[in-house]
Amino acid sequence: MLSTVAFQAYGGPPVPPPLLFRDPSSCAAELDLSVGRHGASARRSANSKLRVGNFITFSGSPGIWGPSSTNSVLLAVAEINKRGGILGREIELSMYDAGGPIEQVARRAEAAILLDEVDLFMGSHISAVRVALRKVTRNRIPYVYTPVYEGGERTPGVMAIGETPRWQMRPSIHWLAEVKKASRWYLIGSDYVWPWQSHRAVKSYIAESGGQVVGEEFVPLGEDNHEPHLARIRAAKPDVVLISLIGTDSITFNRAFAESGLAATTLRFAGAMDETVLLGIGADNTESLFCASGYFACVGSRDNDDFMDRYRAMFGPHAPPIGSVGQSNYEGLRFLEAAAERAGTLAMEPLSAAARNVVYRGARGPVTIRNGRAEMPMYLAEADGLDFRLVKAI
Repeated sequence: MLSTVAFQAYGGPPVPPPLLFRDPSSCAAELDLSVGRHGASARRSANSKLRVGNFITFSGSPGIWGPSSTNSVLLAVAEINKRGGILGREIELSMYDAGGPIEQVARRAEAAILLDEVDLFMGSHISAVRVALRKVTRNRIPYVYTPVYEGGERTPGVMAIGETPRWQMRPSIHWLAEVKKASRWYLIGSDYVWPWQSHRAVKSYIAESGGQVVGEEFVPLGEDNHEPHLARIRAAKPDVVLISLIGTDSITFNRAFAESGLAATTLRFAGAMDETVLLGIGADNTESLFCASGYFACVGSRDNDDFMDRYRAMFGPHAPPIGSVGQSNYEGLRFLEAAAERAGTLAMEPLSAAARNVVYRGARGPVTIRNGRAEMPMYLAEADGLDFRLVKAI
């Protein structure tokens, strides 16, 4: 089924065979993207295949999740196409880099709709990109956004299925307060919308637990000099540092944190960390590091075991490790499949309405979308070298 995939890596990584590479970006540069929409729509509706444009980050700080995200979506495409596609339409997948300047990503999105005539978008990237892309897709095509995010997405046609702070962070903050006696918190995150909004919610949960925030800062994406941040953390003497840094920024920070000696005295707690990031941090630097997520590869369930078996069978025993962000790309297509079957159509309005209340099944097991919010099992885990050890379901 891989032969059905068109891999269009605008600024992305080398193209792995046997995928087809096609780059219409030179045409996009000359195209007036404000015209031709009706013609593209007519051609799109006449196409028997379901053209999915998947915006995955292959560059910059979140680019570390690109390989596992790619594998996960290819696995979903192969499985769904083997069953006959979605509503009888075989998926034809194109991938686009969601990294780099946001205005360039938005141009890629316009080209994807007008030149490549995609029927819908899938997205696994930072929320700042989602804010830009939803302006492109609004009233045009559906857009499924898969990873952990700040919550509150209400744009017509945008369907977000990831973890949100209330259900991901709140129970863990209370557990750390009760079990670890944590009361002094320092918050550090990347400087964009997800950490901004998540920290706003987190502060209320810390107050509920009887704690206080003793410091907060936001770090530009790509920052790798963390000495000033560590000096402020050391001076504030927190019990816990809540980390909302993304991808490689989280790796460099956590390495520096441990190497500075802070890990011996201060807990760390993260909401956007997975096995890929843990591997980058290194086994010697993960002491007293906790993470909350709706998915860990170590969760022992039939659904996850089956998913991991199929993943390894398709990509080999040394495939990129799977974590929450990468795996969400698999679940995004499973969610779309369930919503389309419930709606009986892929048209944006009825599909969006059906997607607000639907149950789909993926690596996490059954996930219920109720009133547009995903209800899934949630877990608190502690790093144990290069693996996670589940502490409890939360």
